[in-house]
Amino acid sequence: MSMFASMAAFALATSISPGPVNVVALGSGARHGFTASLAHVTGATTGFCLLLVLAGLGLHEAVAAWPQVTNVVRWAGVVFLLYMAWKLASDAGELDAGETAARPTMLQGAALQWLSPKAWLAALAGMGTYASDGAASAVWLFAAIYFVVCWLSIAAWAWAGSRLQVYLRTPRRVRVFNRTMAGMLVASVVWLAAA
Repeated sequence: MSMFASMAAFALATSISPGPVNVVALGSGARHGFTASLAHVTGATTGFCLLLVLAGLGLHEAVAAWPQVTNVVRWAGVVFLLYMAWKLASDAGELDAGETAARPTMLQGAALQWLSPKAWLAALAGMGTYASDGAASAVWLFAAIYFVVCWLSIAAWAWAGSRLQVYLRTPRRVRVFNRTMAGMLVASVVWLAAA
């Protein structure tokens, strides 16, 4: 039981902490509401858990053999996040556009995890800690625990964003919020680029 609790605590610490996926969930919740943001939440959770399982089944060995893969992932993530930040910062904040504006999809949520060095570090460190021998039972147990904790963590960010909708009733406030979210994404990009 202590291993189960330890796995859950690791999953919570790495899933609930601020990062690009959670910033997007917060922004999506604020712009589109909680229910509409669940596709992003589910895609990000599924994408991360797939990365986690692959890390547990040997992906970490491939990454170690080809360290340039890490650089490609990191810089692809930087470019993707800067693009998302630019889209947020340039949004006019029109309230009627909220319903027609594209909300993050399942695929975007999954892709964001695969392009996030934070996700790679969490997957490799987690599997290195809890399933270093590559035992399939440990890999799948950790992935199952992580799925639940990760989904709830990202959903909490989307829910928090949805609570902000009450305050985002004017285009000016939406623009300020979007630019704040863009700034948070840029800050995470700076951290990722320096890592």
